[in-house]
Amino acid sequence: MEGDIDSPEEWLDAHGDALYRYALLRLRDAHNAEEAVQETLLAALQARERFAGGASVRTWLIGILKHKIMDQFRRELREVNLDDTDRTESEDDDSTARSFAADGHRRARIADWGNPDDVLEQARFWSILQYCLDHMPKRLARLFMMREVMEESTEIICDAFAITPANFWTTLYRARMGMRQCFGRHWGEPGGQ
Repeated sequence: MEGDIDSPEEWLDAHGDALYRYALLRLRDAHNAEEAVQETLLAALQARERFAGGASVRTWLIGILKHKIMDQFRRELREVNLDDTDRTESEDDDSTARSFAADGHRRARIADWGNPDDVLEQARFWSILQYCLDHMPKRLARLFMMREVMEESTEIICDAFAITPANFWTTLYRARMGMRQCFGRHWGEPGGQ
C-alpha cells in the first residue's frame, strides 16, 4: 500500500514503519526517531498542497524526514552538555601513533573482511556498527553518520556543525580511525562485543 497524497490519514499505516526505521538508524534513539516521524507527518500535512507529484509519497515523506533529522542534529549541536566530553586531541594522536611503527607501516596486519556486499547483509555488521557508534564521542558519531551513512555533502555538514572544511576533514579522519579500530577489535571476536 503506497498511500495517496489526498489520504493523509493513511500515511502512518502506509509509511510509518519505513520512516521510523530510517530515523532510528540515523538518530540512534527511539524517542528522537518517533518525534522526528511525528514532525515529518505534521510538516507533510501542512505542505501537502505543494506536493508536485514528481516522486512517490514515501520518497516525499523521507525527504521531509531527512530535513527534520538535520534539524535535530543542529539542535543537539547548539546544546552544550558538560558531561558529554570528547577525548582530547592528544589521546587521539596517541591512539593513532600506537597503530603505526616508526617506518610508517601499520603495526598489525589489517584483517580481511571478505566481500563487502556480503558483509553489508550480515546483521552482525550492523550490530557492531551500532556498538561502535554508541561508544564513540557523540559529535564524532554524528559527523560519521551524516557523511558515511546519510551521504551529506561537506558544505551541509560544515554548516550543521559550524566548522571549517579543514576541521571537518580532520574530525572525519578521527571518526573513521575510531570506527576502524573498534571494528578491528570486535569483528573477529566471537559474539562481536
